[in-house]
Amino acid sequence: MKAANGLEDALAALTTRLDPALEHRARLGIAVLLARHGEISFARFKEQLEMSDGNLGAQLRRLENEGYVSLRRDFVERKPVTWYQLTATGRKALTRHLRALQDVIAQASK
Repeated sequence: MKAANGLEDALAALTTRLDPALEHRARLGIAVLLARHGEISFARFKEQLEMSDGNLGAQLRRLENEGYVSLRRDFVERKPVTWYQLTATGRKALTRHLRALQDVIAQASK
C-alpha cells in the first residue's frame, strides 16, 4: 500500500508540471503542428484537426492569449488568410509540457 501511495504522490507531483493551456487535445495538436511546420493557416488547421470554425477559433484564441501563438493576416488570390505561428514562449511551453508528459508516462510504467 505504501508503494502505491508513493507512486500516486510522484504522479501528482509530475502532473502539476503539465501546462493547463496545452492539456486540451486540440491546443496540444495545434502547438505540435506549428512546432513541426512553422506556420499554418486557419483553413489547414480546420482540415487537419477536423474542428468547427468556432471551436478552432476558441482554441487558437486561448493559445494566443497565453502568448503561445501569433497570427498574421494576409490575402491569397484576393481571399483573406490567417496564418499562425508558435512563439518562442509557446515553443518553450510545449517542450516543458512534452517533457512532463514523458515523465508521467515513465513513472506510470514503473
